[in-house]
Amino acid sequence: MYLLGYDIGSSSIKAALVSIESGEKIAVVQSPAQEMEIHSPQPGWAEQHPDTWWDNLCLATKKLLEKTGAKPAEIKGIGIAYQMHGLVLVDKNHEALRPSIIWCDSRAVGIGNRAFDEIGHERCLSHLLNSPGNFTASKLKWVQENEPSVFEKTHKFMLPGDYIAMKLTGEIMTTASGLSEGIFWDFKKNEVAGFVLDHFGFDKKLIPDIAPTFSPQGKLSKAAAAATGLAEGTPVAYRAGDQPNNALSLNVLEPGEVAATGGTSGVVYGVVDKPKYDPQSRVNSFLHVNHGVPPHTSYLIPHTSTRIGILLCINGAGSQYAWVKQQIATDSISYFDMENLAASVPVGANGLRILPFGNGAERMLGNRDIGSKVNNLHFSRHSRAHFYRAALEGIAFSFVYGMGILKEMGLNVQVMRVGNDNLFQSAVFSNTISNLVDSRIEMVETTGAVGAAKAAGVATGFFSSVGEAMKGGKVLLAYEPDSSVNGVYEEAYRAWEMDLREVM
Repeated sequence: MYLLGYDIGSSSIKAALVSIESGEKIAVVQSPAQEMEIHSPQPGWAEQHPDTWWDNLCLATKKLLEKTGAKPAEIKGIGIAYQMHGLVLVDKNHEALRPSIIWCDSRAVGIGNRAFDEIGHERCLSHLLNSPGNFTASKLKWVQENEPSVFEKTHKFMLPGDYIAMKLTGEIMTTASGLSEGIFWDFKKNEVAGFVLDHFGFDKKLIPDIAPTFSPQGKLSKAAAAATGLAEGTPVAYRAGDQPNNALSLNVLEPGEVAATGGTSGVVYGVVDKPKYDPQSRVNSFLHVNHGVPPHTSYLIPHTSTRIGILLCINGAGSQYAWVKQQIATDSISYFDMENLAASVPVGANGLRILPFGNGAERMLGNRDIGSKVNNLHFSRHSRAHFYRAALEGIAFSFVYGMGILKEMGLNVQVMRVGNDNLFQSAVFSNTISNLVDSRIEMVETTGAVGAAKAAGVATGFFSSVGEAMKGGKVLLAYEPDSSVNGVYEEAYRAWEMDLREVM
């Protein structure tokens, strides 16, 4: 018997099959083979059509079944991880009314900033743990103001994972964790933030019904079974945003534990046991997936443990490095080749420095959109190898800069757990972070889709607890700080930080 997990990213859709008996991954596939396109009709905008996700989910599912030979009836539960903060609008027929405004779209920054001032900073931070910022609520307000005909037809708004669950089951639901990432959750009252709805002029009927994160959330419909090749009636039993889910996949569930990822965006995600917020809203706090759920006993037992995830997000991470590969590397150069070339030049890339903020407004920079900058380039001294290293270091330096904010909030990173399918595969990148924050980095053999599959096994009763489902992740390798070289990393970072402060 198996569990199926999906990871609905902005680059691709991943599907993973996990054995219930062993808890081991059977296979992971993705669709499309190349990255999905992000449309930008205007500067600062970023959109994808939800049907693109669905079409690729169907392709990935069929590819997974073909690759593994698994029989659809043997799949006993489905879990979904998804790109956070996106906005999907559907009509009464469950049809998408417009492309999704996704996580890195910055068109609603001004709306969120005005709401922060008008509602009041103290009220927003103490009740929402965030500024309305550039999150889902502000994006919905943008549609109301700029596309009133679309807004009038809207039956429900959803996050990307809610849309996929709807396509699978025909049921429109969301979660408290999801609403918190959209800035619709009142942490003090533990309910939908009515004052946010009132301020923006949203009817509460626009909000889907709320289901627990780990719970039966519908069964695969006949139409979805035909589209995916799966068995009708298969339960969907888990959904969560990609970063909380990534932390879950890495068994980061308890206070003081930290996960990170270097995908299209870069993220550091730490868990605390009380509501905390950054007064400047440079990092953001959301309900973690196991909020109110005990890690080592049945998830059905009533529980009141507070679990808040503090998220540092850097938009221009893997997206910047992919741009470097596409635009600067030759066609025959792979990421492996780029890593070897980057490692052949010294720390600091002989003074070449890159600010990697070219993918929209950056929350940790106060929602500024400063763009990417290349500094101190010398034609007689710098080669492609220097550019590759400077690109990796620039992303790593941005992680270090943001982790300083987490430290101000009392979250000290001793050990960071990362997956084995992103920028942390680069020793240049990982060693830069490890040495600058004096932290061990453990690479664990898992992916978000695998974690989502195992999470579905909790709600369907195949695992007795979240802790049981997530145990046993194999550490593939670890990066350790080296005090003998800290000075050169510090010098390179300080020069980069001065570049950043000049444009701030």
